Amino acid sequence: MARYDTPDIRSIALVGHGDSGKTTLTEHILFKAKATSRLGDVAEGTTVTDFEPEEKARKISIETGVVHLNWKGEVIYVLDAPGYPDFCGEATAAIHAADTVVLCINGVSGIMVNTRRMWAAAGKAGAARAILISKIDHDNVDLDALLQSIRESFGEAPRLAIMPVGTGPACTGVVNVLDAGLHPDAAVKSRALAFREKLVEAAVEIDDALLARYLDGGEITREEIDRILHKAIAGGKVVPIFVAGAKKDIGVEAFLDFVASDFPAPAEARVRSATVPGKTDPVAFPAASDAPFSAQVYKLISDPFVGKLTYIRVVSGSLAADSHFYNPRTGRTERIGKIFRMFGREHQNVDRLIAGDLGAFQKVEDIHVSDTLCQADHPIQFAPITFPVPMTSLAVDPKSRNEETKLGTSIPKLAESDPTFHWTRDRQTHELIVSGMTQLHLDVIFHKLKLKFGVEVTTRPPKIPYLETIAGKGDAQYRHKKQTGGSGQFAEVWMRIYPLARGSGFEFKWGVVGGAIGHQFQPSIEKGVKSVLEHGAIAGYPVVDVGVEVYDGKEHPVDSKDIAFQVAGREAFKLCIAQARPVLLEPVAKIEVVVPAARMGDIMGDLSGRRGKISGSEVEGKHAIITALVPLSEVRNYASELRSITGGEGDYHLEMSHHDPVPPNVAQPIIEAFKASKAHEKHHED
Repeated sequence: MARYDTPDIRSIALVGHGDSGKTTLTEHILFKAKATSRLGDVAEGTTVTDFEPEEKARKISIETGVVHLNWKGEVIYVLDAPGYPDFCGEATAAIHAADTVVLCINGVSGIMVNTRRMWAAAGKAGAARAILISKIDHDNVDLDALLQSIRESFGEAPRLAIMPVGTGPACTGVVNVLDAGLHPDAAVKSRALAFREKLVEAAVEIDDALLARYLDGGEITREEIDRILHKAIAGGKVVPIFVAGAKKDIGVEAFLDFVASDFPAPAEARVRSATVPGKTDPVAFPAASDAPFSAQVYKLISDPFVGKLTYIRVVSGSLAADSHFYNPRTGRTERIGKIFRMFGREHQNVDRLIAGDLGAFQKVEDIHVSDTLCQADHPIQFAPITFPVPMTSLAVDPKSRNEETKLGTSIPKLAESDPTFHWTRDRQTHELIVSGMTQLHLDVIFHKLKLKFGVEVTTRPPKIPYLETIAGKGDAQYRHKKQTGGSGQFAEVWMRIYPLARGSGFEFKWGVVGGAIGHQFQPSIEKGVKSVLEHGAIAGYPVVDVGVEVYDGKEHPVDSKDIAFQVAGREAFKLCIAQARPVLLEPVAKIEVVVPAARMGDIMGDLSGRRGKISGSEVEGKHAIITALVPLSEVRNYASELRSITGGEGDYHLEMSHHDPVPPNVAQPIIEAFKASKAHEKHHED
């Protein structure tokens, strides 16, 4: 590719709901620009950006594919991001890496749940936005209704820039509305001029002089429109709408022309800010190839055979092959060898990456997504990319005990590559818990685990992390006396307990006076109490928010010892809990559900049936947003259930809120199950 500089670069992320034509559009863009010699097909598994075996098998995008091309002197990077919410972490990273986010909308099915999510994510990231309506040449396309829906959902900034000539099977081409006056057909010309007026009207609002002239009926030249439109798109005041149809190769060339001429170059796009050691306020880092080097990692691929492949967006300066960079997170300077520009699965060697470039390198192991790369003499740190929180969790075990060590090392590697995949070892249940966006997301993770690391797992729902506490006070004594023929055991403990405020934890007081129990046995009694705190008193879950006071007791000059007071402390505490109205606590989550407005009543009724407490509801456009507090045990499989209720049009976000007492009718089966398991264990011991 010919030499270029930062002002010649454009980067776009194609995002949207699944089946909105992003990968097909990418294929047509590459073919139109002669970056490929043939059109790939999603159904045949021959596209450039869907090259992973799982993508070909499922015929969907799972990871973001990165390509580049040359169009009329401009270098254009295209990030083809997955459309299904299951893999929204990939789309989040793509939004952060690109300067302009192109929201793809299926012209037939219209705005879907993930369309709204991606629109909001792009706005939060400060990226310029555009909308592309795909499948304009398919049956049942109602452009006017879709434009109205876009206005209702996204406001007045979206304005049609490329208009179809006809829709559905009758679509014969497109026209740039700025060139409306040149079209020979009077009806097409009239319609295009109306859209042109709306586009120009939105653009001139950012320039007072042009706005005044426009309102006075003065002429705005095409050169002035191009200049002001460029700024309006970069600043988010105008969101151009395009149309395209793959069946008839409609609109792709017009879209590329617009990207090259009117989308922001790196220096015109959002300014990325960073913190500098010793300074409290963030510092802006505009894109310039002659500035100190800085970049941010937006994607990683970990492979047990080839190591780690790191994808970066160069923010400022340049990075040469066979050079060094500094990582502020680790405090280390790292050496790199070859650097690449990615073209699907191909690694294309380059000598240098400049500001605005998207590139990659290999074999730097201690590196994470969101890491800042910079010069050691100009240390900075960009804000980390904020990824969606995973909502579906499973407990996993290796199918073979021999693979336990391999599982322990491979799961963290997969989590490094995917910030929406988390893992933890639950301290309460001792289970290895993995969390992903959905069941499909986890299924893909498990397939990678088997394919890349040779580890197969079995899964089950994780145990709910209940807690135990008390609602009243208790007072009890326990004497431990054991004589086995030799040295005996003796300890007597008098104890009272009382509830503490939620979240207080545990409090231990020593109120013994007169030497009834020697101070040397205080740690032993406390140890006995803590053994119950850890393993539970009524259902096997940790006991919290309890205060304990030991106020009297007895000891024996020969038989009293550490183990005796541990036992006495433990059993006295159990007796106290039995008196103090023990309570089982359950985790309560805050849930936000986004569904079509017509489903609002169904969802509110469903959440109430799950013991949820509705805390808010509102309607935005065609969608309803419902917030509620609901027990975690009731929404453990909510992803699949919500999909069933809404026909796949629902979305939700879950985060932990607090613990509440479990209703007696719900708690009793849990307690009885624990008692049965203890009785079973005792039977086998006997």
